[in-house]
Amino acid sequence: MEILKLSTDWARAEVFSAKIVWLFSVMTLLVAFGFWYWGKSAMSKAFVWPMLVTGVFLTIVGAGLFFANKPRILQFQHAYVENPQNFIQQELQRTGKSQQDLGLVFKVLPILLIVAGLIILFLPAPVWRAVGITLALLVTFLMVVDSNTNARNSLYHEQLKTFRNDYGRK
Repeated sequence: MEILKLSTDWARAEVFSAKIVWLFSVMTLLVAFGFWYWGKSAMSKAFVWPMLVTGVFLTIVGAGLFFANKPRILQFQHAYVENPQNFIQQELQRTGKSQQDLGLVFKVLPILLIVAGLIILFLPAPVWRAVGITLALLVTFLMVVDSNTNARNSLYHEQLKTFRNDYGRK
C-alpha cells in the first residue's frame, strides 16, 4: 500500500505544478492586459502580443498537466488493486519515458534561451526585443517547473524500482 500512497502523492504534486503554471499564465495575461491598457511607449505596446501568446500557451500547458494527472489518482488506485506488480511495471515504463522526454526538454530549452538572447542582442526593434524578452521569461519559467518535475520524476522512478525489487523477492 505504500507504493499507492507514493504514486498518488506524485500525481497530486503534478496537479499542484499545473496550478502553478496556471497561476503564472494568469499573471502573464494580466501583464499583457496592463501593457495594452496602460502602455504608452512603443516598447510597452510591443509586449502585448508576445505576452498574450505566452499566457495562452501556458494556460494550455497547465491544462494538459492538470487533465493528464488529476485522473491518475483514481486510476492508480484501481490499477494497484487489480495487479500491484503490473502497476509498478507500467509506472516504471511511463516514468522512464518521462525521463527521456525531460532530457530532451533540457536540451531544447537552453537553445531557446540562447535564441532569445540573440534576438534581444541583434534585433533591437521593440517588437523583436519584446519577443526575445518574453521568450526568455517563458523558457526560464519552464526550466524552473521542469527542473522540479524532473527531480520528482527521478525520485519516483527510483522508488518504483525499489518496490519492484521488493515484490520480486516475495
